[in-house]
Amino acid sequence: MTETRPGDLFQPGDLVNNTYRVEAILGRGGTSDVYRARSEISGRLVALKVLKAEFSTNEDYLLLLTREEEMREIRHDAIVRYSENHRTADGHVYLLIDYVDGPGMDKKLKQGPMLADDLLVICKRVCEGLQAAHERNIYHRDLSPDNILLRDDDPAQAVIIDFGIAKDTNPGAETIVGNEFAGKYAYAAPEQLAGKTDARTDIYSLGASLLANFRGKSPDIGRNPMEVVQKKAEPLDTEGVPEPLKSILDKMTQPNPDDRFQSAAAVLAALGGEPFDAADNEPLSDATVIVPLKAAAQDAAEAAPVTAPPPASETKTKPTSKPAQKSKTSENKSSGLVLPLAIGGVLVAGLAGAFAMGLFSSEPTLPVADPYRLSVAKAKDNPPRAVGFVPGDEIATALRGQMQEQNGSYDLTLASGEIAESWGQDVLAVVDAIDEMDSWRVSLNGNSAEVEGTTSSRPIYDAVQAAFDAGAMGALNGEANLTLEEIILAPEQLDPILNTYADCGPLRLTNRPIAGYGPESPVNVGGVMSSAESRSALANALSAVAGSRPVNVDVDLLNPTLCLIESVLPKAPTSPIDVGFYQGDQDNTPNPTGEFLVGENPVIDVEIPADVSDGFLTVSVLDVSGNVFHLLPNLNRPDNSVDALRDGQEGPISIRVAYSIQESRQNGGLAFRVDDSTLGKSKILVIHSSEPLFNEMRPTSESAISYSEALLDQDRNTSARIYSLDSRILETLAR
Repeated sequence: MTETRPGDLFQPGDLVNNTYRVEAILGRGGTSDVYRARSEISGRLVALKVLKAEFSTNEDYLLLLTREEEMREIRHDAIVRYSENHRTADGHVYLLIDYVDGPGMDKKLKQGPMLADDLLVICKRVCEGLQAAHERNIYHRDLSPDNILLRDDDPAQAVIIDFGIAKDTNPGAETIVGNEFAGKYAYAAPEQLAGKTDARTDIYSLGASLLANFRGKSPDIGRNPMEVVQKKAEPLDTEGVPEPLKSILDKMTQPNPDDRFQSAAAVLAALGGEPFDAADNEPLSDATVIVPLKAAAQDAAEAAPVTAPPPASETKTKPTSKPAQKSKTSENKSSGLVLPLAIGGVLVAGLAGAFAMGLFSSEPTLPVADPYRLSVAKAKDNPPRAVGFVPGDEIATALRGQMQEQNGSYDLTLASGEIAESWGQDVLAVVDAIDEMDSWRVSLNGNSAEVEGTTSSRPIYDAVQAAFDAGAMGALNGEANLTLEEIILAPEQLDPILNTYADCGPLRLTNRPIAGYGPESPVNVGGVMSSAESRSALANALSAVAGSRPVNVDVDLLNPTLCLIESVLPKAPTSPIDVGFYQGDQDNTPNPTGEFLVGENPVIDVEIPADVSDGFLTVSVLDVSGNVFHLLPNLNRPDNSVDALRDGQEGPISIRVAYSIQESRQNGGLAFRVDDSTLGKSKILVIHSSEPLFNEMRPTSESAISYSEALLDQDRNTSARIYSLDSRILETLAR
């Protein structure tokens, strides 16, 4: 649950429109916040999506909220139900939405990898909802793990939320819409970067989200826009994803939308077992679906007598609306939707097929599974789960018992295949050996095994490693990849990560402990970064090393102009020289926050301490719009020597470099008034040097690129020694 802040529009206990009692805030976005509330009349829990105050009178944002309200015309269990917009007595606009009690897939993502069969269930459920929306020409455009909730933590009750993307061009905004882009970079389809969206866009985003949850980590999208574009042109890496999920994700996430599934209905058909062209355009095999014995026998009994198998083109299983019978060869302890196992095609049914499978013999043989897959996994603090094929009742019973001992679940199907004679016993030995670790995964494809495990206990690690060294794998091919999470994490292990992701100046550990981070010690990072995507990527990279330790990336997000200048500024220490802000339209009242609203008049002073008596000061404003304003020196005020600025004064002094409107009219100095065309963060730079910083006077205003070039080439006075570089952020906000 998101923590309440004093500045939130509503606080727990507030009564909205004499009807809804606010209980908690669920989340904050760029343009709206979402609260959980309960109707005082009916007692029903609801979600209130409240437009932030600065947007409540903006017709563009009201139109977007109205668009989301129109979703109430779609009635489907996989889409959160919307009601209507309301306005409070003091003008705040909110949208009434059904409350979904359950974690989002973004929360599941942080907890670690999800099982492939659960993701197949979610895929089917979400596609059913998308199909209902797409039929009305409504596209989500921002589908990602945080917009898919699992009601009661049940994959079969997945619910899509947040169809209302709002335009947000403030620096660091994660989601932008309009003619340029709609969606989060990490999950957006490549064509969204060019402003193109349709049903296939949502299919890509869903596939990317499912893949992220299978991996247990967000996609790597690069650290700058160029890398984003390059990576979006490449297919997503689905190596290690089990079938049929792999082939379906490959098709859903093709970079070229024409190569994807063309509709949600097409995805549903593939999930139902209908063949489709995989990502490499090779038809999937018609011999890799295991039909439960009872169902196969029933098909055989109903089939007309034949003397030879019918042509392959006539043997594809057709979808049916009848509920499928549960096979005696499949054991399933999980609740919710059960998907038919479709790895790429269907098995030919008929008398010839029935005899081939031994259905009419006294000792029937098991159907052949190809590929022969089994996955047994346990996430930290969660029960284990086993899904896939096993060669006999004895192995199934033993594996089921191992799951039941830890309140785990299982979905096992009896099948034969090209596996070693000791395959079943070897699998049991591997699971028994690794079971004591905090989290582990055993993934088998035939005789090939991938085994991974993590623990923070040295004795457990040593014992498990010894078991595998002694031959616990048996006839299985593979090695155990075991990880010991250190109880004490050295800060030096995090420094390379900070250096890698620093894209707008240095990053630092703000609580750097001398003795290292303990098991529950938070890892706090400060500094500046260029975007929310960069910040998220850094947090994910740190979390991968920090383990269960909380990771807090508390950085300032700067616009591209500021980041460009940051990369070329001379390296120099800070000093006691400071910057002060005042309200020019309020008799120069101090403004310690540095935040100014539209219509206000920022006044800027440079505060020089007593011991600074020589050298030169260069003061510039790096504007959010991409311009640089030189406050000192400039054509109207060319002398920037400290001696001239002091004009005989001793001790600490304040030098005004940006004036109130009234002062500007009197002395001709520079003055600013905030308008709504360029809102965001600007930076005030104060450089103290031994000589003038530049060989020639810079224009009063110039582009950030021009200023960067001047800092890098011969325009700089190379004889000028830089004593210090100080800065402060000025932020302009809408009312």
